[in-house]
Formats: sequence, C-alpha cells, structure tokens
Amino acid sequence: MESTGGPYLNTAAVTSPVGIARLLQMTFGCATFSLVAHQGGFSAAYGTFCMFVWTFCFAITVFIIACEFTRLHSCLSLSWGNFTAAFAMLATLMSVTAAVIYPLYFVQVGCYPIGCQVRDFRIAASVFAGLLFITYAAEVFLTRAKPGQITSYMATVSGLLKIVQAFVACIIFGALVNDSQYGKYVATQWCVAVYSFCFVVTVVVVAFSVTGKTALLWFPFERSVVIYTFGAVLLYASAAVIWPVFCFDSKYGSPRRPGLCAKGKCPWDSQLVIAIFTYVNLLLYVLDLAYSQRIRFVPHI
Repeated sequence: MESTGGPYLNTAAVTSPVGIARLLQMTFGCATFSLVAHQGGFSAAYGTFCMFVWTFCFAITVFIIACEFTRLHSCLSLSWGNFTAAFAMLATLMSVTAAVIYPLYFVQVGCYPIGCQVRDFRIAASVFAGLLFITYAAEVFLTRAKPGQITSYMATVSGLLKIVQAFVACIIFGALVNDSQYGKYVATQWCVAVYSFCFVVTVVVVAFSVTGKTALLWFPFERSVVIYTFGAVLLYASAAVIWPVFCFDSKYGSPRRPGLCAKGKCPWDSQLVIAIFTYVNLLLYVLDLAYSQRIRFVPHI
C-alpha cells in the first residue's frame, strides 16, 4: 500500500535557512570541542565550563535536527516552537560566554611554555567558538517573532528576554557565592531574596511555556506573566537602590576597592559585579514589560 501521510522525512529541517544554521552549529560545535580535547587542552573551572557549553549545545542541536528531520518532535510532550526558541537563546548566551572565556584564559601570543602546536590549536578552537556563537545568534534572528505575527511565546521578544534574565541571574548568584558578604545586613539579604524569587518565577514561566502546559493553568497565563513582570520591575528597582547603598556607602561598606584586597578573592569585586548585573536585569525586566503590552502568542505551538 502507498502511504497517504506524506514523506516521512522532513528535508526542510536541513535545507531551510534555520536548518542550515543548525547544521553549521553542529559542525562548529564539534570542531571546537574536538580541537580542545585533542591538543588545545583545558583546566580549572573556566575550561570545564567551556567544554560543558560546547558539548551540551552540540548534543541538543543534534537532538533537534534529528527530531525535525524524522518528524519525531510531534511525538514529544513539548511545545516544540517554545523549546527550540528557548534553547537557541540560551545557547547564544552560553556560547558567547565560552567564546570570551576560553581565549581570555587559555590563548597566548607566544609559544612558551605550552608549545606552538598547543597554542595554534587553542587559537583555532577560539575561532570556531566565535563562529558557533554567530550561528546560534543567526538562529535567534531567523526564528524570532515578526511584528504582528502570532507565534509561540518563547519566540517573542518577551520570551527571549526571559532567558536572558535567568542567565543574568545566574551570573549574580555566582558572584554572591564568591565571598560577597551578602549576609552582613538584612537589607542585602532582601536583595538576595529578590534575585532568587525572580529567578525561580522566570524559570517556571519558561518551563510551562516549553512543556506546553500553560493551557492547563486555572488562570490566564498571558496576563499573569505581565503582572509578574511588573512586580519583578518593582523588586529589582528596590534591589538596585539597596544593594549599592549597603555595599558602597562609607557608612556600611567601602566606596573604593580596598588596596590590599586579593584579585579574584575580593568581596568588593563580587559586590560590584552584583550591582552592575542588578541594573542590567532591571533594564531587561523594564524592556520585557514594555514589549509584553503588545505581543500576541499561542502558548502550545
């Protein structure tokens, strides 16, 4: 009997502009971690993080290509459009971080003491890491929601900003645990509570969108997200005022970096990083609130 259900394989998954971008992601990702594993080398937490980013992104990209090419994604209990859009944005952020960290800590101009061959492998890996970031950014650009288009939530500007907000919060948490002395005052503990609450809710919003379970909620998802975003703006605004006062005012902290503070182990440095990214996330939530007033999306596609 002849099948009437159409072709089993979706060739557009590898021939469309998005499909070509994903094939390049797979190629550049494989080349990057292969060069590092073969001769480039990596060490310490920074190198391990970079290798995790490249292998993780490679594995998920292969999974996405395979599912779309074989049409198996229709069998998964996921909102596929939300999942791929969220992963593309996350991979863009992770890959650009690794593309900056690896050459910063492992690439040098001279050959001594690692040898010219190792140096050349590290330079090549850094180049491919940069190309990997460009291809993930290209996918975000190609799949983002166009003006007036009704699409999945994570493909909208508001949805993409949710991923960036969570990523920035992770940077804040990393600085918090690096001897930031946040437990010194109740006010700074309030700031940590703000960062934690907003991060958790943002992750929950992304998780419900990706799993396609928003239709099962007993409250309107779209309106609730807007209300939460407004609340997050107010919470981050309070943290943006409180944190600098209790860390850099001469009455509670130090307005200048202590001269004897060791590089990489200075609480003042961590406090400065937290202050900067607090303002970054505040701006992101404000932009999110502005865009969420005019978006239209379908939660389950």
